[in-house]
Amino acid sequence: MPEIAFYHLNRATVAQTLPMLLERSRARGWRAIVQATSDASLAEIDADLWSYRPESFLPHGTKADGAPESQPIYLTCGGDNPNDADVRFFVQGAHMASTLAGAGAPRQRAALLFDGRDEAELADARAQWKELRDLGYSLVYHQQSEGGGWEEKAREPKL
Repeated sequence: MPEIAFYHLNRATVAQTLPMLLERSRARGWRAIVQATSDASLAEIDADLWSYRPESFLPHGTKADGAPESQPIYLTCGGDNPNDADVRFFVQGAHMASTLAGAGAPRQRAALLFDGRDEAELADARAQWKELRDLGYSLVYHQQSEGGGWEEKAREPKL
């Protein structure tokens, strides 16, 4: 069962944060999935990843690109896991529990990125935390600090 991290963004946006987390994942040699809630959102993420930084390359694709099993970073709206991902990022309120309970679960880690300035995203993240805690998952909650770094604020079960 993967550890699940919640990333509460206060300063940066998901579009700014996701590529950095994907770079870290790739540096570990991990394959990743990004799960959004709409095809329009996936198109935005796709464009953001191609233009993230000129010196950076985040190889990724969608089902439409073909050969999803060969994609180091796979973008989807569904619970599939064709690239046998080590880490799965959930954005824009994508629901975690059903994906994590099925074949879409990553091998190492899952993460929900949410904008803490958006009341709907904040409420959704709280509901998902409670649901996953009640299902017995190991959870860690990180909040973005004033300096832009991450501070661990909570962990379930408590150590």
